[in-house]
Amino acid sequence: MYKLSLIAFSFLLTACGFATPAIVVPPVFQPNLILATTTSTQDSGLLDVLIPMFEAESGYTVQTVAVGSGQAMKMGQEGNADVLLVHSPSAENQFMADGWGKDRALVMHNDFVIVGPTDDPAQIRGLSATDAFKAIAAAQTSFIARGDESGTSTKELGIWTKAELDPAAEQPAWYTETGQGMGATLIIASEKNGYTLTDRATFLANRDHLDLEILVEGDTSLLNVYHVITVNAEKRPKVNYDGAKTFLEFMTAPATQEIIGQFGMDKYGQPLFYPDADKTDADLGL
Repeated sequence: MYKLSLIAFSFLLTACGFATPAIVVPPVFQPNLILATTTSTQDSGLLDVLIPMFEAESGYTVQTVAVGSGQAMKMGQEGNADVLLVHSPSAENQFMADGWGKDRALVMHNDFVIVGPTDDPAQIRGLSATDAFKAIAAAQTSFIARGDESGTSTKELGIWTKAELDPAAEQPAWYTETGQGMGATLIIASEKNGYTLTDRATFLANRDHLDLEILVEGDTSLLNVYHVITVNAEKRPKVNYDGAKTFLEFMTAPATQEIIGQFGMDKYGQPLFYPDADKTDADLGL
């Protein structure tokens, strides 16, 4: 009798011009978030500080995959990552233009430096980055490259191009590609008494275990800029876009930016990264 009355009431509403109210199903909270990021943010220790904070504040559980920027963006294209933290602006611009990224925000910067043996056999100390690479090639002293499509590798190859040299293609005996992250590449450079290009943060975080020192720095071409990118759910519907957007908002929030700006001060006397969420790419000359 109750069911008949309910049906009759529904018909009455329809007859009077009222639609039967639709049942709204709230979105299901997906607690797991995959972050594909550069090895530098992992090796420097920054994510060891930020990720637990984000998890405590948001309720998400983050799986961090530290790879080169190129590999991180490939993971995004394949739908195997929800959000990216990368430092390869030209590749990022293409990633966004191709529709793989939904949102992109400037987070922070530091810089690249060229490190090498204290005795500096190629005599590069104080040179520009391009002139330093020319001197290394002329002296045929050991150079250790990432060779892994990372932002660091992209930067290194760009400097060789400006120097009108292409050791990655020619593979001379003095040029070695590790195919590994920055921390491992620094160790190999130290062991081989060679030079390498590195982000400053990873070098400072590992310098106590290395027989290397900074020989080239301050060149405007060595700026190293990081963005956070959410993967476009219209391209990959299974990604956790809500979680990715929440992470982007966390990374650019004033409180997080303050922590980024202080990270490293207590141990190294200088910050390892400089917060940039209040700036634009144009402000950094990109």
